[in-house]
Amino acid sequence: MKSIDRLVDNAVPRKPVPAVHETTGGYAQPRDRRDLVDAINQAFAEFELAYHNQFHKAFAADGSLALAKKYWLQSLQEFPAEVIRRAARHVVQTQEYLPTLAAMITACDNAPALFGLPNAEAAYREACLAPEPKAAHHWSHPAVYFAGRETGWFLLQSEPQSVAFPQFDYHYTQLCRRVLRGETLDAPIAPALPAQPVAPLTLEQNRARLQALRSKYEL
Repeated sequence: MKSIDRLVDNAVPRKPVPAVHETTGGYAQPRDRRDLVDAINQAFAEFELAYHNQFHKAFAADGSLALAKKYWLQSLQEFPAEVIRRAARHVVQTQEYLPTLAAMITACDNAPALFGLPNAEAAYREACLAPEPKAAHHWSHPAVYFAGRETGWFLLQSEPQSVAFPQFDYHYTQLCRRVLRGETLDAPIAPALPAQPVAPLTLEQNRARLQALRSKYEL
């Protein structure tokens, strides 16, 4: 398969990719163009393996594959490279026919689900309802825990949704952007259990302690 590395200069001027438009959630950032080129090449390599006959029929004409890669690069450049890779793998696993560009854009738009990220409303509910200790809870994704921690557990418990959710949503959106750019968030570390569990007091010990408190405070 021909690489599009040599064709990049002719496809789009060499400059940072602008921030993504509102319709894609605003999570893309200016980034290394070479990583995007590699993601497109990888996507087409997977398509060739998964849809061999369809692939070679679709790109039988000379130059059609290189042209398609340049067009996809221009059309998908607002998405992080890791999103493109995961979206390509998703469509290969879920679609019987060679995907169109529109199918890839739809898969990229639904990128949070490809990374195991719940939507903001579900993440907010999970953060509000998680029991103590928070770090020991089985979180759907570490981003939910860290968004809750940054927002403040007390605020989530004490303030109405109209106040707490906008603050949680801000922190969660920032964390989701980091995940979609390929960053791994480590799961929170649960607090260690005591080396030796403390045995409960016997009835006689509880009575003796109660009597000592009464004597101390002259009750």
